[in-house]
Amino acid sequence: MNTRRSFLKKAGGSVALATIAPAVTLANTPQTRGRTDEDLFKLAMAGYSFVHFKLDQALEMMKKTDVHYLCIKDFHLPYNSTDEQIRNFHETLKQSGVTGYAVGPIYMKTNQEIDNAFDYAKRVGVKLIVGVPNVEVLPYVEKKVKEFDMRYAIHIHGPDIKLWPNASSVIDAVKNLDSRMGLCFDMGHDTRFGDDAIADLEKYAKRIFDIHLKNVTAASKEGKTCELSRGVIDIPAFVQMLRKVKYDGMCSLEYEKDMKDPLAGIAESVGYFKGVCDASRSGRRKA
Repeated sequence: MNTRRSFLKKAGGSVALATIAPAVTLANTPQTRGRTDEDLFKLAMAGYSFVHFKLDQALEMMKKTDVHYLCIKDFHLPYNSTDEQIRNFHETLKQSGVTGYAVGPIYMKTNQEIDNAFDYAKRVGVKLIVGVPNVEVLPYVEKKVKEFDMRYAIHIHGPDIKLWPNASSVIDAVKNLDSRMGLCFDMGHDTRFGDDAIADLEKYAKRIFDIHLKNVTAASKEGKTCELSRGVIDIPAFVQMLRKVKYDGMCSLEYEKDMKDPLAGIAESVGYFKGVCDASRSGRRKA
């Protein structure tokens, strides 16, 4: 199970079927319903994956791929939404079998932007904010975390920008702050920075509150997001580490390839991830 090749050999055609026909093999049938419940973590979607789509289109893609949790972005639920708009938004999600579990990423440079973000999260009804704060406002973020009793996960962006490039940059900044301040672990960007995403997952697990699940074509700045099964990150090993550290948050697929036509890549990635989880779980039981 340490390589994709050996995984595919052991899993046989099940993963291929899942990626080719997710609407059939990943349907919420009695045979498959709750099949990821044995793991503490859950599969979700990062809202940014649907930046070019309206909410109903995004939910239709989630329905086709059998994913039921969403990190909410403001282009689907604006920051200035009224309470009625928020209620209607949640009702729309509910009708599609989807739960919004967090908001963000939200960029924050000033105290006022931080106030607005925490107020927005409270009105939306979530307890997790994925944020991108300037370093100098961290003390004020900590104050709001205590006031609102929310978790705050700082999102990393790899070598593209200097602010929060990798996991260790966040951990170094929050290690002496409130324990509810931590990391949105974008494993792809961490890898593109040149770090070992699996080792960082193990090292920083206690402060990882959210994961942006993705794979990349290279462990360098030139690396691009690709289908989960086709990149340089060893996904079966990553899943094993999720279990080892008892990660109990969301693994939110953030698919940034073919963003105006992403369904095929999302379906392949979801099918592969579920196939990895199922096959490796079966292997553990047989052992």
